[in-house]
Amino acid sequence: MNVLIDTNVILDAMVSRAPFNESAEKLFLLAAEDKITAFITANSVTDIYYLLHKHLHDNTQCRQALLKIFTIFKILDVTGSDCEKALELLTMPDYEDALLATCAKRGKVDCIITRNLKDFSVSPVNALSPDDFLKKYL
Repeated sequence: MNVLIDTNVILDAMVSRAPFNESAEKLFLLAAEDKITAFITANSVTDIYYLLHKHLHDNTQCRQALLKIFTIFKILDVTGSDCEKALELLTMPDYEDALLATCAKRGKVDCIITRNLKDFSVSPVNALSPDDFLKKYL
């Protein structure tokens, strides 16, 4: 199963944001064990680094965290066409979420895993919470 993981779920696991970290950490394990093929978008990488740095206050730890992420997750590129389609074609309330959904559709992922379900209600790719994904597919 191919899934696209939203930034909020990655950060839940990386900074142990209770009560969300448990499900997020299970997703990390599933990806690390190759039980799912998990993607993040290229533009999420900069957001993850920025937010991790705000939490850790350490460049070296942030780099190490990204290297770990790169071994577990595949990176789904973001094209100029994706940027245009997200702006022009999707009626989602948040452009960043629309871009994620556009990349998910082009990447032919089975679902998007996010805690922000309401903003993905009109997404062309089904969105599930981490808990719902784990219940449904495990």
